[in-house]
Amino acid sequence: MKTQRLLIVLTVFNLGLLMFLLVGFRFLPRSFEVNSVGSVLRGRALEITDDEGRVRASIKLYPSSVLPDGTTYPATVLLRLVDSQGRPNVKLAATEDGSVMALGGESDPTHVQIKARGTTTSLTLTNKDERQQLIKP
Repeated sequence: MKTQRLLIVLTVFNLGLLMFLLVGFRFLPRSFEVNSVGSVLRGRALEITDDEGRVRASIKLYPSSVLPDGTTYPATVLLRLVDSQGRPNVKLAATEDGSVMALGGESDPTHVQIKARGTTTSLTLTNKDERQQLIKP
């Protein structure tokens, strides 16, 4: 007799819990949704690796720092796309005072750099033989 009552109480409790779970979530605030459309991934860095575990793409936040000559470099968000040899072919940086985009060629130091920092802009072209052309407005 006691076992039967216990089973009935547990059954009623489980039914009440089921009803709460089915109906109760409709009234919770939207911030409790986990897998909704438009979910946000938050963190300090993101790395994408290839099958061998090498980082091929990354987005990182670098805090501001003081360089050896005493100048302060502002906090930077940096996107890097890396080739199979480990060379960053694409760099896109955003700082407090502007941005820089660098596109690398097949071999060092071949690259194009577009810079808008502070009140100045520039375009730098560098060939494999280290010949440079700087374009400023």
